Amino acid sequence: MKIIKLLTFLMLIISCSTQKNLDKFTIEDGVTVEKKDSTKQYDEVYNANNEIYNVGKKFIYSYFYQNTKGEKFLIKRGKPILQPEGYRTYDWEFINLEKIDSETVKHLILKPNLGNPFGEDDHDYNQTAIGYEYLMENGEKLASEVTGAIENEMNLWMHPPRSNFFKILELNPFPYIKAPYKTGTKWDWKLSIGDHWSDKRWLEWKGRIENIYNYEIKENKTISTKLGNLECYIVQATAKSRIGETELISYFNPKFGFVKLEYKNIDGTKTVLELENVE
Repeated sequence: MKIIKLLTFLMLIISCSTQKNLDKFTIEDGVTVEKKDSTKQYDEVYNANNEIYNVGKKFIYSYFYQNTKGEKFLIKRGKPILQPEGYRTYDWEFINLEKIDSETVKHLILKPNLGNPFGEDDHDYNQTAIGYEYLMENGEKLASEVTGAIENEMNLWMHPPRSNFFKILELNPFPYIKAPYKTGTKWDWKLSIGDHWSDKRWLEWKGRIENIYNYEIKENKTISTKLGNLECYIVQATAKSRIGETELISYFNPKFGFVKLEYKNIDGTKTVLELENVE
């Protein structure tokens, strides 16, 4: 009789927890996100519960690109591009690690921001706004972009940097970890990607593709990072579509978030981002 009462009690707890999650969250495009609440401000719903990517913080990443020969590069400002609207942007080019100059991008800076960054066009946008800045050695920005992340007790998912050279990362698994945070947890995701992400410098295609992603938390261990020795969940992910396969090994720490991202690109090259500092 005691066992039956205990099982009934446990089932009641699970049922209440499930109902609570149903009340707070919804599944959108395969990711768990907070439900819209018309009685609350945007930041109360999508930012207030963040434990890692909080407004006011700066996450400073170093990076490198490695070609199929094992040679490592950064990117630098390339030729100017005159946009149809009349303003000027810049292309990018690779520069050897041993030959960096004042126009070399050495760091990417991730900044969480307040509010809905796309409010004028998308009133239903439901992500924490994050910005990426591509900082050159001379202190200027090669580029900057605004995109989004989703952080809550159910999962942490975020767009990678995707300007200039980094648009190659659109084809890779996105940084994503899903509860329960323990070895063996598996999940899937998918994303439709247009051909405006193609580039002759890695791969061109026509029409839309659909990336099918598979994720798994492979282990939890202490690793050496640029922030010191940190306990991390190591997530292995693959992406497959009609144009090929990509991979991502991500190292997630509950305090600092994604501290290292090791991408295997569509053309067999690698891109590695490492968190150097949080301010």
